[in-house]
Amino acid sequence: MTLFTRFAAHLDAALDALTDAGTLPAGLDRRNVTVEPPRDPSHGDLATNAAMVLAKPAATNPRALAEALAGELRALPDVAEVSVAGPGFINLRLRDDVWRGEIGAIHAAAADYGRSTGGEGITVNIEYVSANPTGPMHMGHCRGAVVGDALASLLEFAGHKVVREYYVNDAGGQVDVLARSAHLRYREALGEEVGAVPEGLYPGDYLVPVGRALADEFGDRYAAAPEGEWLALFRARAVAAMLVLIREDLALLGIHHDLFSSEAELQAAGKPEAAEAWLRARDLVYDGVLEAPKGETPEDWEPVELPLFRSSRFGDDQDRPIKKSNGSWTYFGADLAYHFQKAQDADQLIDIWGADHAGTVKRIQAAVAALTEGKTRFDVKLVQMVRLLRGGEPVKMSKRAGNFVTLADVVREVGKDVVRFTMLTRRSDAQMDFDFAKVVEASKENPVFYVQYAHARVHSLHRRAAEAGISNAADLSRLDTEELALVKRAAQFPRVVETAAAAREPHRIAFYLYDLAAEFHALWNVGNDRPERRFLVPEDAQVTAARLSLAAAIGQIIRNGLAIMGVEAVTEMH
Repeated sequence: MTLFTRFAAHLDAALDALTDAGTLPAGLDRRNVTVEPPRDPSHGDLATNAAMVLAKPAATNPRALAEALAGELRALPDVAEVSVAGPGFINLRLRDDVWRGEIGAIHAAAADYGRSTGGEGITVNIEYVSANPTGPMHMGHCRGAVVGDALASLLEFAGHKVVREYYVNDAGGQVDVLARSAHLRYREALGEEVGAVPEGLYPGDYLVPVGRALADEFGDRYAAAPEGEWLALFRARAVAAMLVLIREDLALLGIHHDLFSSEAELQAAGKPEAAEAWLRARDLVYDGVLEAPKGETPEDWEPVELPLFRSSRFGDDQDRPIKKSNGSWTYFGADLAYHFQKAQDADQLIDIWGADHAGTVKRIQAAVAALTEGKTRFDVKLVQMVRLLRGGEPVKMSKRAGNFVTLADVVREVGKDVVRFTMLTRRSDAQMDFDFAKVVEASKENPVFYVQYAHARVHSLHRRAAEAGISNAADLSRLDTEELALVKRAAQFPRVVETAAAAREPHRIAFYLYDLAAEFHALWNVGNDRPERRFLVPEDAQVTAARLSLAAAIGQIIRNGLAIMGVEAVTEMH
């Protein structure tokens, strides 16, 4: 139980007391009642909107209800002061011993401080990355990979069972192009002079070893053979080789998926047909004709009857075809079946998509709502592209030209931790610049450095204290108001975990850690001008021990938060 949930329980008890006294009617809906830090810390430590939320359904005045509720809350032993503000907001100031006790709670829970049971019994499937298996990972894939992996860790920390899934798009035309590109490199490996890679094929050198492996395995058997004899075989071999590359690239970021699901296998197993039958049985798929696209004249448009999913019933702009005129599945039709399969084994689904897929969100949300009869929570998190810079100048990236910047190159240059933390320093749906010079800069403007430096400072304190032989038991009463203000920030970590998990927003952890580090550095810097305010005061062993205990608590929370982000808490800066 966190400090905030503990006081939410106190508030519930106070509301029960008012109900028993007849001040409030029974059965009021309290779901929108909150206990949270006030926006302005000068107002107190906690604030609740209970009177504002409950006054109208209770047919009473919010200010009068707030005063009655304040009377109940003043009786709590941990409360130093209760005040009513404005039309009925209630602010509480807690006794200092509450915050001193929170330091002990952080030390007792250690790596589990902030861990929640809110997601207990809930299985969440998170599908992320899912890049086409046509080459190694590039920086266009990186942000979604980090956001998805950090979100998975966050939800696990919040008590959920998480399945990390990668959907392999190996049934479309792009893998046929991959197979033809591999065949070109295969012929090259056999000694043929292939010249410049033809337009429309993948030109990257990453296919050279694939061609060699094919030449070693098959000799010249398929060098002059018709495409029909080798396309499926080369496609399977090339996709398998690309998945090896993709797994290796993701491993550099510390990312490992539980499942790699194949679109081709999904279709071979008849899953789209099963989904279509399920929907037709409920009149959610029908045979119809689409309207002509905007701008098309009747002469340019040939109406064709297609199986259409009634996505407009679920908030989409129009009904959507699940098959093409040639009888093959549309991308949406295959995707619909894939989500139907995922929903069989998970209570909630999350997809991490690039922002260029924004136009398909409504239709797949409609499909999941239909296929799960509205019982499965489904979130799509859109991730904007990252603009690569070097000293402010754009870094060119072109997959078709074969000279794109690979994820592996970036990780090897600046390190896994820098890449992961930087990808979480903005909301995923906001544009981001990744400047190779700035992300390794040792300054406050670089969040990666600033947070890791805070942890390194904590570690250095304890090393120096050990060298000085300081080992007194901490008397936390020696901590003053300025130091307890840092504890108040630290105590918000469990609540940040809960709210970030509920909102599916792992960047909130990065934001919180930066704010915590900033307050820690500010307290540290006070000692630059005032020696008595330093964490280590050799002539006062007791105050030093108390401050070391505080610093250790801050270090623990930084470690816990960085672990969620998949970033190492370094002990010294280089």
